[in-house]
Amino acid sequence: MDRLVNTVRPYAWGSTTAIPELLGTAPTGEPQAEMWMGAHPGAPSRTERGPLNELIDADPVRELGERTVERFGPRLPFLFKILAAGAPLSLQVHPDLDQARSGFAAEEAAGIPVDAPHRTYKDAHHKPELICALTPFEGFCGFRAPVDAADLIAALGVDSLKPYVDLLHAHPEEAALREVLTALLTADPEETAHTVAEATAAADRLGGDHAPYARLAHHYPSDPGVIAAMLLHHVRLQPGEALYLGAGVPHAYLDGLGIEIMANSDNVLRCGLTPKHVDVPELLRIVRFDPADPAVLRPEASPSGEEVYETPTEEFRLSRFVRAESAAPNDLTAPTPQILLAVAGRPAAGDIPLAPGESVFVPAGERIQLTGAGTVFRATVTA
Repeated sequence: MDRLVNTVRPYAWGSTTAIPELLGTAPTGEPQAEMWMGAHPGAPSRTERGPLNELIDADPVRELGERTVERFGPRLPFLFKILAAGAPLSLQVHPDLDQARSGFAAEEAAGIPVDAPHRTYKDAHHKPELICALTPFEGFCGFRAPVDAADLIAALGVDSLKPYVDLLHAHPEEAALREVLTALLTADPEETAHTVAEATAAADRLGGDHAPYARLAHHYPSDPGVIAAMLLHHVRLQPGEALYLGAGVPHAYLDGLGIEIMANSDNVLRCGLTPKHVDVPELLRIVRFDPADPAVLRPEASPSGEEVYETPTEEFRLSRFVRAESAAPNDLTAPTPQILLAVAGRPAAGDIPLAPGESVFVPAGERIQLTGAGTVFRATVTA
């Protein structure tokens, strides 16, 4: 078992205070967006034995277990993060496994460098995600019913948006959403900037349900993603609640501190709220235009005290333990690799005490008991 030393990524949208408050450290004044726990080569966790990715490369069966290697290859199949949004993240979707494999192969065959700014597929893996709130957490997820989106947009009273309102009323639901998103992303940039400016002024004036979109526009004042976000559900999570984001589901995070776990991939297709490349044809091929209410997940308790966030993904499994001082030890020995993260109290993983924000990597098959009072999140692989 290894205590992890983790890298904090200073992306511009990160909060300057949320991660330092969790860790009990002084803010630096710079944004601290994500703390990565895992073996991603971009920022692998470090241990006394060396970087975690190098430990796994040296003996994948010892670290990951034979079953995990058979299923996912000699790599930790998930990436675990603390995410602190102080400003909006890009509006985005992720491909399914077949789309990722074919897209990656096509770009490799075309000779597009992996680090090229117009490259879409960085690897051949899908990227389902789960975000679990540690504080009140706000974002956008999944399409509204088109008529609901039409009402929200129509209330702005912006003449240049009226054709979109008409489209949302005139077609079957999936066709309506596809046509409107396509029109938004292919519109003339100068006309879009003018429309977003008018919509922002109206949203500021109206407040209420329109207020989140005014906030988006203040960060991205001419971006079509401001209007595109009105097609999505605005979601507020309370601490302990979570959202599962499968392939093709458009989403963006707005504000808050959370735990994020995902399949270990870099494949992102952006829809807006970003200065980065937007591949509109590929995006439209990947997006699933299915209006549905976002399913807010709450953990399901087991007799052992483990509270599990159930998802259909095999690459990761997230659960938590909320332990009282008098609670009996939890035996977490498992045939899969694990990362344990404390977020409250002073629990211990084996003989390693964990303060909030501290974590350990537990190799497959390693005997481990959780003791002491506090809240611990457990990231592992679905059995």
